[in-house]
Amino acid sequence: MTNDVAFELAVSSIRFGPGVTREVGMDLEDLGARHILVVTDPVLSGLRPVHTVLESLGTSGLSAVLYDRVRVEPTEESFLDAIGFAREGRYDAFVAVGGGSTIDTAKAVNLYTTHPPADFLAYVNRPIGQGLPVPGPLKPLIAIPTTAGTGSETTGVSIFDLSRLHAKTGIASRWLKPTLGLLDPDNTRTMPPQVAASTGLDILSHAVESYTARPFSERPRPDRPGLRPAYQGSNPISDIWSLQALRMVARFLVRAVDDPSDDEARAQMLLASCYAGIGFGNAGVHLPHGMSYPVSGNVKTYRAPGYTTDHPLVPHGVSVILNAPSVFRFTSSASPDRHLQAAAALGADVSGARAEDAGKILADRITWFMQRLKTPNGLREIGYSASDIPALVEGTLPQHRVTKLSPRPAGAEELATLFEAAMTAW
Repeated sequence: MTNDVAFELAVSSIRFGPGVTREVGMDLEDLGARHILVVTDPVLSGLRPVHTVLESLGTSGLSAVLYDRVRVEPTEESFLDAIGFAREGRYDAFVAVGGGSTIDTAKAVNLYTTHPPADFLAYVNRPIGQGLPVPGPLKPLIAIPTTAGTGSETTGVSIFDLSRLHAKTGIASRWLKPTLGLLDPDNTRTMPPQVAASTGLDILSHAVESYTARPFSERPRPDRPGLRPAYQGSNPISDIWSLQALRMVARFLVRAVDDPSDDEARAQMLLASCYAGIGFGNAGVHLPHGMSYPVSGNVKTYRAPGYTTDHPLVPHGVSVILNAPSVFRFTSSASPDRHLQAAAALGADVSGARAEDAGKILADRITWFMQRLKTPNGLREIGYSASDIPALVEGTLPQHRVTKLSPRPAGAEELATLFEAAMTAW
């Protein structure tokens, strides 16, 4: 086997600035689109960001239809509902207005209406799906995030819950990347503090995971450039974006949660989300995200404060961050310098730190953010116990797309130990 010697930067075009949402109609007009499907969720459909989009499309003389049934933390059923709706119209472009759930749903709609497969799982990552490559370009998709966390406006990844497995999985292809991401700080004004905290912690983990991921040079070299995975492993370009995202989180996350009227903090967190998206969208994430998928998928009765849903919900950022301290204590021995550098970017004092202390220093710094933002104190607080660990492990093992990027391999025994350590955070 020959290891790879190349890495690739793939990212959506990004435009940042207050009020840029109003430009979406002109952008789509310039792209030659005429019949647009606007994708959003039931709460946002009545709020200003969606109204602004519809007004902009109308001003540009474009036909627009609103689909507002996106499910927060989407499932294959909610994806199929949106895909079925879109197939009834002849749309030549899409606009996603919302958080990661909405943008990921719009990516799936674009893919499955442009290149319909015989089986829904055809494009889904192996070993859960067939992992077939996306055949080619999709239609224009403009992503307008209203939360600062997922970075989905920059990436070619679409995540959903596969109900029968009680775990998340997804589709990864550079063709899925939005054509343009419009980052408008005005759109995050209505974000509840609990949502700002969860999504901000997702940024934090995105950046640490991509910075500590197994290096790209340890991955097999593909037979063709097009077979190089979207998640390549840590690399010099992703490193820059990931570390800067951590510095921004250290400076602005608490401010943005404490005071939604802090325009600077909200704008900087929206940028931090994008920066982390560029980082992990090309390097990948690893165990905290892999372990988060069954935590979200097996939720029993927990309903997160600040989220308006009709179903039990562990927000994605919470499901990720609850696993992070135990993971980074475990992985630090593989790359102590990188773990210390991540901790320093988050504001930890690493002067005189020993390599063997790297995991504890990083975990303690992450735990400080969790406590300060009133995150649940471990998996136990959201309804899990030791008896759930086998199911959590079973839901993590198939997540090869991310688990294989862990700098330290983790099989079933190691995962069980990590979940046990994550039951209580402090």
